[in-house]
Amino acid sequence: MAVDMEEKKTTANDEDEPEINYRGIKAMPFIIGNETFEKLGALGMLFNLQVYLTTVFNMSRISATTLLNVFNGTTNFCTLIGAYASDTYFGRYKTLGFGSVASFLGLLVITLTAAVKNLHPPHCGPQDVRCVGPSPWQMAFLLSGFGLMILGAGSIRPCNLAFGADQFNPKTEAGKRGIDSFFNWYFFTLSFAQMVSVTLVVYVQSDVSWGIGLGIPTAFMLISCFVFFVGTGIYVIVKPEGSPFTSVAQVLVVAAKKRRLKPPQQQGIGLFNYTPPKSLNSKLPHTEQFRFLDKAAVKTAEDELNSNGSPSNPWQLCSMQQIEEVKCILRVLPIWAASILYQVGEKQQYIVFQAMQSDRSLAGSAFRIPPATYSVFTMLTLTIWLPIYDRIIVPYLRKITKKEGGITVLQRIGFGIFLTIIESLVSAFVEQKRRGMALSHPLEHSPRGDVSPMSALWLVPQLCVAGLAEGFSAIGQVEFYYKQFPENMRSIAGSFFFCGMAAAGYLNGFLITGLHRMTEGSPSGNWLPEDLNKGRLDYFYYLVAGLCALNFCYFVVCAHWYRYKGVGVADSGVEIVEKEKENKYIV
Repeated sequence: MAVDMEEKKTTANDEDEPEINYRGIKAMPFIIGNETFEKLGALGMLFNLQVYLTTVFNMSRISATTLLNVFNGTTNFCTLIGAYASDTYFGRYKTLGFGSVASFLGLLVITLTAAVKNLHPPHCGPQDVRCVGPSPWQMAFLLSGFGLMILGAGSIRPCNLAFGADQFNPKTEAGKRGIDSFFNWYFFTLSFAQMVSVTLVVYVQSDVSWGIGLGIPTAFMLISCFVFFVGTGIYVIVKPEGSPFTSVAQVLVVAAKKRRLKPPQQQGIGLFNYTPPKSLNSKLPHTEQFRFLDKAAVKTAEDELNSNGSPSNPWQLCSMQQIEEVKCILRVLPIWAASILYQVGEKQQYIVFQAMQSDRSLAGSAFRIPPATYSVFTMLTLTIWLPIYDRIIVPYLRKITKKEGGITVLQRIGFGIFLTIIESLVSAFVEQKRRGMALSHPLEHSPRGDVSPMSALWLVPQLCVAGLAEGFSAIGQVEFYYKQFPENMRSIAGSFFFCGMAAAGYLNGFLITGLHRMTEGSPSGNWLPEDLNKGRLDYFYYLVAGLCALNFCYFVVCAHWYRYKGVGVADSGVEIVEKEKENKYIV
């Protein structure tokens, strides 16, 4: 994971451009340190929020799950706003600095709700028939902390990877190795932070003190802010170059204005072709998909050009390069839509509550594993699987398929989506077993007699399948967006994965709330009541499995239709068939 040599100064070809002193190795400790403590802070808070809201704020499970779905969805959608603000106005350094401070303040507010008695409702014991919920001002104070965390995460998530890559010169071999090293360290620290959060931090929160347990992530976030700002003098700070959405809007507006014009008889011939000399984006060939956009490059008598060949009015004439960049984005959207139901199937909303109503004792001892800790098995599976896949499976597949990655990135995403079907079916079978054992002979000495004697370790198989699905589809999506978006939209590409998580969070909240209301008076009983033993959570998992199966079929159709960036129609109008065959998704 280390880089052999330090980046040296690089002088731009243009004499007007200043030297850039890339000091990637020196900057990495500050950036990785910031990332590690930021993840320890944010994840240490998020993993146990379901338990916190139901046990400390006395919220119902439906209300707590819905609130967290809305919170996670809003957080992930805000990454798009953060990416836009970074690329257009503030740059990644200022956006990350603002996000770090906002996250710290948000964590501090939520910690105060646990530490200060008047900021949460009175404790509700097992024998209490009716619990007192939070007052409006207590809820408002809690939501203000959530709001600050949304601002923080929306600023940090789309910029952290790109800011780390900014510290290395992408034109040198040492710089390329440095970027690879940074990505490796980033995902390693993410896995490390997740495992620490769901074990040590969750244990302190659940079994020692909520005030101390929430104070630990807050202290981590304060350290993250300190480490980030200490390295300011070393960082390469890239200035924003303006909104990449402007070019997209220009293509759509001009194509609408010229919709009645006749396109050239031979596709791609006679269209206005201009590429800015200092453009970050790679030259793209003409493609036949979304041909209606090609009319934006039809030059009329009214369209004038500048001395350098660029259009004098970009809202009247667009280049083929601009249009192909927009096509890249439009082609990604159907694939992105499939990621929404993937997230619904992969993220188990009720796993914590299932663990709470299962036997969590370890080997017959008095120690009980905190319910939120079971998600560590997903992370362990992912951590173990990735080196096996990279070092053993990919080289073997490479010999068979002759592809650098063993399989195409869309095949990798598709296999992960297929695994969500298996995961949901396994979840349904396990819940049937847990509920059946709880109804026949509940665990003795449980507070309310609602705990199943089934060991919570039976939840591990579905969590392991979730880890495998993430190892294929989630990582494949990040790679897919990074490679398929235009180069000047890398921050936007980084936010697309989180936008899929956001939409999935809202959809999950809609499904859970809607099913709770629809099945409340049904003959089979409420599927999702407070006591899972009185519900049919297994039916919910079967429903999710069906949705994931439909999603897989939809993805296969979209993947057959998809064409990778850089594959299109040659200038002569002849399709590059061989390259298409290499890149096309094959089932």
